[in-house]
Amino acid sequence: MSDVLDRPAAAPLDDGHLKVVGTRPIRPDGADKVTGKAAYGADLALPGMLVGRIKRSPHPHARIVSIDTRRARALPGVKAIVTAADFPDLASEEYEAGESAANLRDLSLNVMARHTALYDGHAVAAVAATSSAIADEAIALITVEYEVLPHVVEVEAAMAPDAPVLHAHMFTEGLAARPDKPSNIAKRNAITRGDLAAAFAEADVIVEDRYVTAAVHQGYIEPHACVASYAADGQCQVWSSSQGQFMIRTYCAKVLDLEASDIRVTPAEIGGGFGGKTTVYLEPVALALSRQSGAPVKLVMTRDEVFRASGPTSASVMHVKLGARSDGTIIAADVVLKFQSGAFPGSPVGAASMTALACYDIPNFSIVGYDVVTNTPKVAAYRAPGAPISAFAVESAVDDLARRLGMDPIALREKNAVRDGVKASYGPTFRNIGYVETLEAIREHPHYAAPLGPNQGRGVAVGFWFNVGGESTAAVNLNEDGSAVVISGNPDIGGSRASMAMMAAEVLGLPIEKVRPIVADTASIGFSMLTGGSRTTFATGMAVTQAAQKIVEDLKRRGALLMDVPVDQVDFVNGAVVCLDPAKGKADLTVAELAEKAAQTGGPIGAQVSLNAQGAGPGFGVHVCDVEVDPETGHVTVLRYTAAQDVGKAIHPSYVEGQIQGGVAQGVGWALNEEYIFDRGGRMENAGFLDYRVPVASDLPMIDTVMVEVANPRHPFGAKGVGEVPIVPPLAAVANAVRGAIGKRMTSLPLSPPKIRAAIDAG
Repeated sequence: MSDVLDRPAAAPLDDGHLKVVGTRPIRPDGADKVTGKAAYGADLALPGMLVGRIKRSPHPHARIVSIDTRRARALPGVKAIVTAADFPDLASEEYEAGESAANLRDLSLNVMARHTALYDGHAVAAVAATSSAIADEAIALITVEYEVLPHVVEVEAAMAPDAPVLHAHMFTEGLAARPDKPSNIAKRNAITRGDLAAAFAEADVIVEDRYVTAAVHQGYIEPHACVASYAADGQCQVWSSSQGQFMIRTYCAKVLDLEASDIRVTPAEIGGGFGGKTTVYLEPVALALSRQSGAPVKLVMTRDEVFRASGPTSASVMHVKLGARSDGTIIAADVVLKFQSGAFPGSPVGAASMTALACYDIPNFSIVGYDVVTNTPKVAAYRAPGAPISAFAVESAVDDLARRLGMDPIALREKNAVRDGVKASYGPTFRNIGYVETLEAIREHPHYAAPLGPNQGRGVAVGFWFNVGGESTAAVNLNEDGSAVVISGNPDIGGSRASMAMMAAEVLGLPIEKVRPIVADTASIGFSMLTGGSRTTFATGMAVTQAAQKIVEDLKRRGALLMDVPVDQVDFVNGAVVCLDPAKGKADLTVAELAEKAAQTGGPIGAQVSLNAQGAGPGFGVHVCDVEVDPETGHVTVLRYTAAQDVGKAIHPSYVEGQIQGGVAQGVGWALNEEYIFDRGGRMENAGFLDYRVPVASDLPMIDTVMVEVANPRHPFGAKGVGEVPIVPPLAAVANAVRGAIGKRMTSLPLSPPKIRAAIDAG
């Protein structure tokens, strides 16, 4: 993520004559979804298919003494039972998967516990049976003997020297010397610049505070689901709701010690992911059950299982100290981030460290992050992993600094903003960024000057995400009637079908209705990284555009052949090959005419491109939020919300607006309502949407969006990723608005009514 910004720029296509890109066509998957025809992970049914169930630990930390499956195996209708004994032991190996990395040994241990259950909900066995009722009964008949061990849930408690240690082999990485004993601190990372102590000594104003966030879930509506079939010849098929069919293939192959070439993964529609479906929980288990039973197996999580056994994002404890001169110049920043990773290492504290100060040009700083294991579910990615958490702390501190200085919060941020040519806190030099323009957009917006009433407050916050590129493959084929098919390997989780089709249509000069986008399985298209990191429209879109441009060159060759003129005497204009010499009197040849005569000029027309896209432009967002706090109950009502974002070039503006609004909605829930609640025994108390409360329509106002288009010259149409930036500022924007309403800084999320009422009562 840290090297792509310094790549040389390539001029984008002229957007002054765009006919499709930038418009708002009807989404290509819309009809199937609103009519219920779209097939999701749990919709597939195969002949002879069995029903799978997983038995999970009721303890947050326990040694597995024994597992007795005899009674369950004797139950009529039970066809397979697997435990850790059916999975190979893997060595530690890091595997990069888009916006996150996985240790394959830990991934396997999370799929099925070996020796020790590390959290409430950890899988310990699985069954496949001929009916749901039999599968449930079989699960109940499996007897597991546990030796309950001390557990730890809170991140700072896990860091204590006397905390129960989860992994005897884990010694803290990133220290000057290897520790002499294991601990729950998996890693320490640090980013520093300048002389911090001297800078704080020169500061006229210093603010500092401690900030706490709870673990929150991505809250996707569709639970994890898959169907797996292991054939007699060893060929495997998996149908799965995920953010990457190639990721599923790789992880299944690694966890089960299979050849990737023997596994074909077909992506189902996905009912929400937000980063939470960039890993595996069910697919290797379903394949293991199918291998044993010889029949297809379907596994679908219950909502309780989704919360107890799939990854939320980290809880955290953070400390931020800022020093500034009296004119508002921030000269020093000290940031400490302690992130909960769950049962295995791998919290997003690294990305949180890199993004924490990315919006600011600060000459002296220290950012230290700690990755800490706890007896909770292993965390997974959640939109801009880690960035919303560190932004909550930093932006709350910046807001307090503005108040101490008596400065407008936008003015303070403008004064310290990164600009083109500034070296980012995490390393590269920024180019072609639109951060200042987004600040200006909010400052000039009518919302920012609107009056406030009693018990109301206004909050401002900014946010950043790198955006990434990476490996993608796409193919474009012309049909006999001149229509086109665009084939890619990335599940559509935010509108990529539409953006792929639109970019191809633009290059080919076709109406969007003539372009059909397809998301292919792993046997039908070349490798693509998963859909994550806000990479798909940028990276896969680049592959689609290049494939379409290859077709244009081929059409020019074919057109010249049919016109009987040299190829340098033709051009491609508005979906047709035209002769540049009017004296020859050659009629234009449309794409449809050229496709119809393809057999005369060389055969089928198509192109495929595989690439490793570099040059993803980072994204910045600036949000302003108005709230009203009921002083009697502590309830917060969000009155108005406006989000401005540098989007590069909005390929499909409606989708971009939806991404921004969706990120805001999730961020508001994170700020006000959402949290994992554990009892004293380390068990989750609110594993369901009744008690884990995500925002509903009545909780939110209309969310105004302002799209600032500062093109990324490294993409043919200037695109930048837009899906993750919108969730970064809301936590702090809401918290800063509440600070304005009640006159007291709240440093612990969520800002629930009891917490706010307690703060009001305390003065």
